[in-house]
Amino acid sequence: MADAFGDDLFSVFEEEGSSAASKNSQPVPASKGGFRKRNAKPQAVLGAVPKGKRDASSIEVPEDNILGKKLKIDSSADELNLADLMPRIKVQAVDTVEGCTHEVALPADDEYLPLKPRVGKAAKEYPFVLDAFQREAILCIDNNQSVLVSAHTSAGKTVCAEYSIALALREKQRVIFTSPIKALSNQKYREMYEEFQDVGLMTGDVTINPTASCLIMTTEILRSMLYRGSEVMREVGWVIFDEIHYMRDAERGVVWEETIILLPDNVHYVFLSATIPNARQFAEWICHLHKQPCHVIYTDYRPTPLQHYIFPSGGDGLHLVVDENGDFREDNFNVAMQVLRDAGDSAKGEQKGRRGGTKGPSNVFKIVKMIMERNFQPVIIFSFSKKDCEAYALQLSKLDFNTDEEKKMVEEVFNNAIDCLSDEDKKLPQVEHVLPLLKRGIGIHHGGLLPILKETIEILFSEGLLKALFATETFAMGINMPARTVLFTSARKYDGKDFRWISSGEYIQMSGRAGRRGMDERGIVILMVDEKMSPTVGKQLLKGSADPLNSAFHLTYNMVLNLLRVEEINPEYMLEKSFYQFQHYRAIPGVAEKVKTLEEQYNGIQIPNEESVVTYYKIRQQLVKLGKEIEDFIHKPKYCLPFLQPGRLVKVKSEESDFGWGVVVNFSKKSNVKQNSGELDPLYIVEVLLNCCKESLKNAATEAAKPARPDEKGEMQVVPVMLHLLSAISSVRLYIPKDLRPLDNRQSVLKSIQEVQKRFPDGVPLLDPIDDMGIKDPALKKVVQKTEAFEHRMYSHSLNNDPNLESLYKLCEKKAQIAVDIRAAKRELKKARTVLQMDELKCRKRVLRRMGFATSADVIEMKGRVACEISSADELLLTEMMFNGLFNDLTSEQATSLLCCFVFQENSSEMPKLTEQLAGPLRQMQETARRIAKVSSEAKLEIDEETYLGSFRPNLMDVVYTWANGSTFAQICKMTDVFEAVPAHSRPPFIFHVQILAKPAIKKYIYISQACKWTSICPFW
Repeated sequence: MADAFGDDLFSVFEEEGSSAASKNSQPVPASKGGFRKRNAKPQAVLGAVPKGKRDASSIEVPEDNILGKKLKIDSSADELNLADLMPRIKVQAVDTVEGCTHEVALPADDEYLPLKPRVGKAAKEYPFVLDAFQREAILCIDNNQSVLVSAHTSAGKTVCAEYSIALALREKQRVIFTSPIKALSNQKYREMYEEFQDVGLMTGDVTINPTASCLIMTTEILRSMLYRGSEVMREVGWVIFDEIHYMRDAERGVVWEETIILLPDNVHYVFLSATIPNARQFAEWICHLHKQPCHVIYTDYRPTPLQHYIFPSGGDGLHLVVDENGDFREDNFNVAMQVLRDAGDSAKGEQKGRRGGTKGPSNVFKIVKMIMERNFQPVIIFSFSKKDCEAYALQLSKLDFNTDEEKKMVEEVFNNAIDCLSDEDKKLPQVEHVLPLLKRGIGIHHGGLLPILKETIEILFSEGLLKALFATETFAMGINMPARTVLFTSARKYDGKDFRWISSGEYIQMSGRAGRRGMDERGIVILMVDEKMSPTVGKQLLKGSADPLNSAFHLTYNMVLNLLRVEEINPEYMLEKSFYQFQHYRAIPGVAEKVKTLEEQYNGIQIPNEESVVTYYKIRQQLVKLGKEIEDFIHKPKYCLPFLQPGRLVKVKSEESDFGWGVVVNFSKKSNVKQNSGELDPLYIVEVLLNCCKESLKNAATEAAKPARPDEKGEMQVVPVMLHLLSAISSVRLYIPKDLRPLDNRQSVLKSIQEVQKRFPDGVPLLDPIDDMGIKDPALKKVVQKTEAFEHRMYSHSLNNDPNLESLYKLCEKKAQIAVDIRAAKRELKKARTVLQMDELKCRKRVLRRMGFATSADVIEMKGRVACEISSADELLLTEMMFNGLFNDLTSEQATSLLCCFVFQENSSEMPKLTEQLAGPLRQMQETARRIAKVSSEAKLEIDEETYLGSFRPNLMDVVYTWANGSTFAQICKMTDVFEAVPAHSRPPFIFHVQILAKPAIKKYIYISQACKWTSICPFW
């Protein structure tokens, strides 16, 4: 069978005895899904074949054969030297109390020594009884051992961080506390300063007391300190990483990995994380990396239990779907979905159609009002759009949740906060419009707000002066501001590519803000649903596990250049030690075992007359492939829609279910808006009367319907079906009653279908795509001719009438699939054994050498030293622009305008009409970017020139230029409706700062006057 699997497709056309078969070779990939049995009369897969058959041998065979190229199972799993690859680590379980799991990862050669009880006074005393996980973590810290604490939001993880700070200060060591965002750093600074006083803050924007023993900073700042060899690190005993689960962030997660790798081995760590299922794997990486034990303290205990409710659009009540014990109530979930189903299409548009408030109160309005009436405030309302946040908040503007005294306090806090603004800026629409809402106890929090307003709103909410806060999901990123209730305005979000259900991890993170410890008996989470979801999706969302901590490591030029500059470490070392590589190493034993098991299964399958069976198998697999091609033609709306009249018999089959024959009732066209292009993508839904399982129709949406079992008397139900799920269209049409609401009328159609099947025992006749449907496409004719030839070969094959045909075919199919799995597992094993991204590193080094950033010996040049200082923008392009003299003839206003292209990231349809004084520098920048793209492409890096150029967006160049020329912020706000007009400019001052830092390296002054000009016109930093 081996060579038969490896033979090219032309062997199918040879005589059966001439196949050069060899029993030692192996099968190659086979397509999944069996061959559909044909009618007695030879037909195409989805229709009859026209007359005028061609001989199979005359067909031109494509190179991509049925089963792929010959499979080589060269090395066995036993031959792999895993000992040289695997990190040598052992994990020891530690006895602890119920509700808390304690494990420790330590080097394989080290003997586990139990933690010693504390001797003497604790570094910090607490006025409350510590939870079990807090006591375990503090015991690890007292023993000077690193620890990862994984617990739910608001469980009290900060206690562990505070204790390590207290211990470090007592031992006269310095301690660094890192956080993912500046807002969280600011909050932690305030908290730690009140507790310890000897605390400093470093965020890039602000530096306070940098010589303090305890430094609060963002992870990016710590990374920069490590690359520069800061003297501070010599005195550091502990480093605390807050919200370490953000290491999986696609854009910024790599910074965490770089930092952890660069830190010295003698430092101890406290990692604070939300619940992650692979916490042990992360601890093993730390142990492997820094040759020290790392403990894992895990608890899923939630101090304040949560109740989860669903509010179906079109309904008038809440449905408890997960109780405080964590039990999923499927009956309540199905009732909620039934309400949504009964409401029909009106429910789907109800929320979005009422944001303007013109048709009466929206669902959000009703729910928030109910929350206030039942004293379930404060409530955080999460929306996945900044515009939605504001629209929903405005709908509540007639409600008032604050007392007169609270109003006065809000106004006092607000006025004190905005005192730093000029009189003109105090009249900005954003500033003026938000105060009336705040006084009523209603707040808004999203990335488009002025930083001063965001901080003010956070303070007001934490002081209990805001009862309803409308926020985007960034508010859940660790800022410690819990509420009693959390409300989701939607269960779907746009993630930059498409609309999808929010993941269980995202839901856990945001819903975790519900329930204030020591204040609420239980927290309340309400999920508004305006689209039908299956119980499986609902359970996965509401009861699913947290997202695993998977590495987002990727190479950047800034990383490579900095590593070339540092003598003790190189880019290859960074790749080898990354969590990304470690996760692949840890997968090796499992994959090797999988290969071994598959090989045993493969060798255990013996097929009589193997070569002949494989030849027959190939023919049938090719017929399946050709049948799919014919289906693709038939499914094109322009061909099939004219034949989907009421009464048409169609076959419905999805990946999970096969409904068999049903009857078309109607079809409808819907517009699917493509987010990236804004174009309309027609979507056709066919309503088909199908025989369904009664149980699946009970209290559930029709989309959740399942086909009736063979031994069951099902119930005919109209089910909406996507066009591509019609696996066959019959030439038969049936009469259907006008009124399908009575069950008897629907069941009568089932009897008619059964009569048709009896009348055509060899199979219900299908529409011929050429003769009946009139498809004149030459490509279809070619496919049909190939189908006919392969069918002729199949029917004339000696096995076609063999009584054991099906059993032999299934055996062959099974063996071919195992061969596919072996090949995939071996690819995975090979990938895990090699250092990943090494080829990309070689390509990036090639780019740096060709552009003069480094020598052939990987010695960093002057350009490279400048690029090392740039981490907030494209380091190659900005450095090239500086060295090419592009800035030399620009005014400071033109330079600031041009630099805006590096940091503006929002999608915007506004493309300004630029004057020549702005368009000229933009063209020069784009020309430089094209040159970089060309060099990158020549160096074998995958790069799309247009995508690369499109990442530098000039949408706000005219706005920034106007601002730099002295216009007020109020004036430029009228020039654009972009929310992020202020945040988008938050990085140019840093870019200028970088240019000033680069001054000694390139022996000349670089726009100090421009930097001064910029900072003088930006009052918000």
